[in-house]
Amino acid sequence: MTPEPTPSAHDLLAFYLEAGVDCALSDEPADRLAEPAEDLPAPRDVAPRSLPPQTNMPAPAVMRDVAPAPDAAIESARALAPKAQTLEDLRALLQSFDGCALKTTATRMVFADGNPQAKIMFVGEAPGRDEDLEGLPFVGRSGKLLDRMLAAIGLDRTSAYIANIIPWRPPGNRDPSPHETQMCLPFIRRQIELVDPEVLVCLGKPSSQAVLELKDGIMKTRGRWVDYHTGTRTIRAIPTFHPAYLLRQPIYKRLTWQDLRAIKKVLAS
Repeated sequence: MTPEPTPSAHDLLAFYLEAGVDCALSDEPADRLAEPAEDLPAPRDVAPRSLPPQTNMPAPAVMRDVAPAPDAAIESARALAPKAQTLEDLRALLQSFDGCALKTTATRMVFADGNPQAKIMFVGEAPGRDEDLEGLPFVGRSGKLLDRMLAAIGLDRTSAYIANIIPWRPPGNRDPSPHETQMCLPFIRRQIELVDPEVLVCLGKPSSQAVLELKDGIMKTRGRWVDYHTGTRTIRAIPTFHPAYLLRQPIYKRLTWQDLRAIKKVLAS
């Protein structure tokens, strides 16, 4: 059996970045397992303290800063999102919304990029490391591929609007939990209503299933036009592959090109 090759320093750094290790705490490495445990002082013999006489007085309440329960946070998001009358109102609501714990671990909120007056809107799932650092969606490797996809049908970021369901990066680029998605879903739905595009493109399975409420995977749903109802009008929507998936599986770029041609045809009509 051939042993696996020893990873190079470049491979290890790439692994750390994918795992969410973004910075070093010191210039020198530290082996935490090799450090001796601190010598703890021996316990002192303490005489038992007599308890105060029992009374009927209630114990004082202890005040703590506790994040709202997931279900309460979802209900709060559903109540808050419709109050936004403009995209700036929505941005301010998201910045003040404390229901999603991802806000506490992210560097900054990633709201949107592009032209709010555009006829087409793209929705992904969540920002990654590069997006978390810059505060804009799709600026890393997958963002560069998305830019090329837009250029293939005569678009760029001045003629498209780009956002994610979740505006904060999950730690280590992990997948968002279902509760985290449901907490942020009312805000992206309101964002779609305010942009009011002619065409809505959901990038990847998570976006397609959450926004368009599709049950099948992306292999079955990509390239299929569906109606997205905002409550006031119907928008033509289509799922396609996420650029990050195409970087891992470039064989599906051919199918994505078919989807892009269909999008271009609908925009032209």
